[in-house]
Amino acid sequence: MTVQLDFLPQITAIFLLMFARIGTLIMLMPALGETSIPTRIRLTIALGITLVLYPVISGSYPAGLTDNPARLLVFMGGEMIIGFAVGLCIRLFTTTLQTAGVIMANQSGLAFAFGADLANGGQQGTLFGNYLSMVGIAMVFATDSHYLVIAALHDSFTLFPPGELVPVGDFVTNATNTVAEVFSIALRMSAPFIVMGLVFYFGLGLLNKLMPQMQIFFIAMPVNIAIGFFLLMVLLSTLMAFYLDHFEGALGKFIAG
Repeated sequence: MTVQLDFLPQITAIFLLMFARIGTLIMLMPALGETSIPTRIRLTIALGITLVLYPVISGSYPAGLTDNPARLLVFMGGEMIIGFAVGLCIRLFTTTLQTAGVIMANQSGLAFAFGADLANGGQQGTLFGNYLSMVGIAMVFATDSHYLVIAALHDSFTLFPPGELVPVGDFVTNATNTVAEVFSIALRMSAPFIVMGLVFYFGLGLLNKLMPQMQIFFIAMPVNIAIGFFLLMVLLSTLMAFYLDHFEGALGKFIAG
């Protein structure tokens, strides 16, 4: 009895193409692709999702992929470009919390207090931004929003079918709009701190004019930091709910239907 195994190269090629897109997406996706997660775990997640989605997505790829190596390389490049473009647009949105944290820190007198941002590869960032980034990741899992991330992985094969031309213009437009939206949302999240800073420093200016001999800096700094922490404590739940609404909206762009 002869066992036919000529279908294995086609299955292997499709699996590798799917893994190229999903692996690139996972590398940049928030929550699932954070650099604080060990590389082996992220690789396992990418392989697991590829294995689960293979029966559903494999029909989207044409037959005879292994007949022409050049064609296979073109498919591979297209899959990686799509994965990178989609992941980058969503990753750009996650910088909202770090941007808002920088503005809050500037208004609260903690602009020069830096720490390692574990959510962004251990880079130096303001304490407010680092804290908000960690809370943002925790809230994604607590509210099951990571299922939207997996849905975006699945629906990317519907929105950007394998083998079709990569919509570079649409990706560039979306990235530009995302950057503008990031700054807009960050400014709105930090608006209470901006108002607090304007009122606080205006009052300090008046106090300095009335009592020039008073050491304003030594009095103002502890009060400013205390007010900043108090505002963050009071507004944290509202700020994170506001961010999650827009985060889900950003993911919704890549979910079909």
